Amino acid sequence: MTLTAVPLQTTGAELLSTYSTVLVSFGLTVVTFVVTFFLLYWIGKSVLVRATKRALNAREFSSAVVSLGSSIAGVVALIGAIAVAATVAGFPAILTAFATIAGALALGLAFAASDLIENFVAGIFILKDKPFEVGDYIEWNGNEGIVRDIDLRVTKLDTWDNEQLTVPNGDLANSVVTNPVANETRRITVDFGIEYEASIDAARTAILEEAADLEGVLAEPEPKAPVTALDDSAVVLNGRVWIDPRETAAGAVKASFTEAVKRRFDADDIGMPYPHTELTGSVAVEGIEGRHSGAVADD
Repeated sequence: MTLTAVPLQTTGAELLSTYSTVLVSFGLTVVTFVVTFFLLYWIGKSVLVRATKRALNAREFSSAVVSLGSSIAGVVALIGAIAVAATVAGFPAILTAFATIAGALALGLAFAASDLIENFVAGIFILKDKPFEVGDYIEWNGNEGIVRDIDLRVTKLDTWDNEQLTVPNGDLANSVVTNPVANETRRITVDFGIEYEASIDAARTAILEEAADLEGVLAEPEPKAPVTALDDSAVVLNGRVWIDPRETAAGAVKASFTEAVKRRFDADDIGMPYPHTELTGSVAVEGIEGRHSGAVADD
């Protein structure tokens, strides 16, 4: 049996005729995908971003949260446009792969950045709820400072020693935060101890008069000085004054109040005792009779 080789020759026209249908179909698919994507992305982004900004501004969120929400809305519009365009163009494989990759990335990001996400979400709630604002003095978990900047992830504060604290928002959101300057008025209290022999009325009068002369102290509510304790060595009067924390520094008022009352007590001869213990009774000394009372050795 004899085999005869027949040369295979394919012309350009034959190739074009063979693959033209495939090329045209692929080109139409790509054009459909691109046109659909850009059309949906443009419309979706415009609508979603505008609606997000309107909703967040209506609820009085800060500009940082509004900006963040707008960015997230833009990303959602992008992902949605890709998914719908791939479906319309007939790319189910691309859509499936895209969904798989996106799911894996989201899961990995959630595990790897759980603390970051927690601080991020906490920052949104801090900006929305406003438990404190920039310029407020706050206390939490034994720490204190003046708020200088509130970001979505961290809050920056300055201490009284002019040291900067950078605190994750999650720590602040999960702690009891004391804001002494949140209200229109704040009470300042100082304990003053006087001797038991001293006149309570004279001491109270001195405290109230000095309180009334302090700069920044409010007339209403009026200062008071009730007796709050009978200590071992002193009768304690609690001097109480009110200030506007937005206008007057509490620390300065407390220091001035303490010094003014001490000087007044000294001038009025009102004693301020320090803690002491007094022993009363007698001590018997026995067994010393008959002891040798010779000369003391000089050595």
